[in-house]
Amino acid sequence: MPLHPELHKKLSKTFEPKTSFDDVFKGYDITFVTNEHGEPVTLYFGKRRPDGRIVGERFTRTIKRVPGSMEVKSSHWDNQGKIGR
Repeated sequence: MPLHPELHKKLSKTFEPKTSFDDVFKGYDITFVTNEHGEPVTLYFGKRRPDGRIVGERFTRTIKRVPGSMEVKSSHWDNQGKIGR
């Protein structure tokens, strides 16, 4: 399942570094984790259980940078499979 364009746009922004954020997107619960630069790199997508964990799918982001700088050259999200059964 590719990411919805609106979700991809939201995850293209930068946030507080090394932090986990809980949110809701189009009726689904999401949690994403940022790296040391504040870029989302891990996404949990599905329904949140009472203990706070998400049952659904996990995605990881690969970021390629312009050599010699921190500028993002390209990035993509890979579906890592089902989580939280």
